Amino acid sequence: MMALSSCAGQPSTEPAVHTSPKVIEKQSITVTEGKFTPEVMLELGRVSDYKLSPDGSKILYSVTYTDIEENRSVRQLFVMNSDGSENKKITHFAKSVSCPTWWKDGSRIIYLRGGKMFSMRPDGSDIRKVQQTPEEIEEFKFSPDFTKVMYTAQVQQAIRPTDDYPDLKASTARHIKDLMYRHWDHFVETIPHTFVAQVKFTDGAALIAVGEGKDILTPEEKDFELPTLPFGGLEQLDWSPDSRRIAYSCRKLKGKEYAFSTDTDIYLYDVTTGESMNLTEGMPGYDTDPVWSPDGRYIAWISMERAGFEADKQRLFIIDPATMVRKELSADFKYNVSSPVWQKDSRAIYFCSLVNALQALYVTDLEGSIRRITAEDCRYDFQSVIDDGERLICANQSMSRPNEIVSVSKADGSFTPLTHENDDILSRIEPETYEERWITTTDGKKMHTWVVYPPHFDKEKVYPAMLFCTGGPQGTLSQSWSTRWNFKLMAHNGYIVILPNRRGTTAFGQEWTDQISGDYCGQNMEDYKSAAKALKAEKFVGKMGASGASYGGYSIYYLAGTHNGMFDAFLSHAGIFNQEQMYMMTEEMWFPKWDNGGAPWDTNPTAVRHYRNSPHKLIKNWNTPIMVTHGELDYRVPVEQGMAAFNAAQMMGVPSEMILFPDENHWILKPQNAVHWHRAFYDWFDKWLK
Repeated sequence: MMALSSCAGQPSTEPAVHTSPKVIEKQSITVTEGKFTPEVMLELGRVSDYKLSPDGSKILYSVTYTDIEENRSVRQLFVMNSDGSENKKITHFAKSVSCPTWWKDGSRIIYLRGGKMFSMRPDGSDIRKVQQTPEEIEEFKFSPDFTKVMYTAQVQQAIRPTDDYPDLKASTARHIKDLMYRHWDHFVETIPHTFVAQVKFTDGAALIAVGEGKDILTPEEKDFELPTLPFGGLEQLDWSPDSRRIAYSCRKLKGKEYAFSTDTDIYLYDVTTGESMNLTEGMPGYDTDPVWSPDGRYIAWISMERAGFEADKQRLFIIDPATMVRKELSADFKYNVSSPVWQKDSRAIYFCSLVNALQALYVTDLEGSIRRITAEDCRYDFQSVIDDGERLICANQSMSRPNEIVSVSKADGSFTPLTHENDDILSRIEPETYEERWITTTDGKKMHTWVVYPPHFDKEKVYPAMLFCTGGPQGTLSQSWSTRWNFKLMAHNGYIVILPNRRGTTAFGQEWTDQISGDYCGQNMEDYKSAAKALKAEKFVGKMGASGASYGGYSIYYLAGTHNGMFDAFLSHAGIFNQEQMYMMTEEMWFPKWDNGGAPWDTNPTAVRHYRNSPHKLIKNWNTPIMVTHGELDYRVPVEQGMAAFNAAQMMGVPSEMILFPDENHWILKPQNAVHWHRAFYDWFDKWLK
């Protein structure tokens, strides 16, 4: 067990700044001739973690700042009035703050820094250390009555060399007996568990004393993750309003069973007895995101019906734990539900949904009557809401700007920005333009496609074009902002950007999503070609390249062997090249089992067709310049996939280059690596397309 305690004697102060080389906060960003660059993109502030104060008068939020020279980012805290006025930065740290939370009366802010818990006043003064034990905690969430706290910490999972042979203290061997020995970007040495501890207010309500934590999972469940890796956090656990129970999502499987299953269930944990009960027994797909109603009667959650499929329809359910009666509220809704949040009076639920390439806000009553809140032509993606009476507090973003916190009218869906973190910088950048097109596919359907045009676009001129192949394969190209694939940046480098929501994307109904499973080499590849042909028919489009990552990288490798001169250059990041090897090297096995139709040795028609059309079997057709990039810590699509593609291109005499990042995973995250990747990306395509 992990124990936490308050500081004794005088309140301790925050560790001195000298523990880190530099305080990173908003800096002066140089914009030259109105151009958006990788450096400008990475140095923009990234807004997140917004929390309304208990009395509703203030909003606490985080902004992450990046210093490229320092090669790192730091998250700082801000507090503003709930109307956006009197916005103040309250931290000046050299290490990131995480998990910022209001104390029950709004008198303190509790947060994590360096794995330890601290508190401060809302103006950033009177910083006091809460926790002195050596263990690091990753997230925490107070009970509604603030007498308890749940928190996550790592527990030992792997067999250590000295567990086998106590005298071999210098051995570095990994003893592996089952699957899931590595996940995403790391070998699984430890896994997260969630603990519950008592909280005591002391010293004039200035310090929080946290008692010894009790693991929610039993000793018999020690091999299970809570929350579920690789991306789950405390959003997968929720306190009941009376602070006596916790609803949580967990996949109570390990090893090979874990690798082949998506069966997470919603459990109800009794804090007093330590007992858990399964609320979703018999529901074999993903069950996630449990949220208690404010009156304590219901738990809402997101459920997928089919086992082993990560992109099934996300349905909204509620259950009354007293009667165990479940009810689906989204049965008549065509699209996915995400981020459920209860209305204050427990009579309705707000949620987000991607619909026709825009993430909108919706509300449903408890009978399943669903109403869209934000307008259909509002070209922003909206994120999870806070109910503030007459309005909703949330964040939104677009292809043109990153997140800002906004106030949304419940009546008409109009919004007012409350933060303006990047307005001063973006106002100095020339605007790009974009449009929506509905392109006819080879099977006669209409495919939504975003087209982004460079600043000062002139249809009488000729521009190079970039077709982007999205990953997933079940994802959506919406009005989202990314520092990894940034379409504003592509446009500012002089490219017309083509963004087809081809078969497999998730914002156009489940039939459109399902089509890609078992058909990687089929209709969605024709969809890409339909989009490329439609734009190539425009007189202002010249040479055309194509790029993508993960499944988008697979798409690049497959198009390289089948495009028949349609494209002039390619770039694949973290792409799947050899499907047979990939099946035996990736970690979450339920994914290729479903999407590939089975294993390479299976004889069903779907599996046979899938592996017969693996991109590596088309290498003799490659004749177009191609760049390969990959992170060496990528265990989802292992780096050998990229190396094999590059080696094959070299053997075929195809102009090719490869950039490997030894310290990156499926994404390129470190600032200087990201700048390097973007510079190489444009150097490559400029060489072949301009």
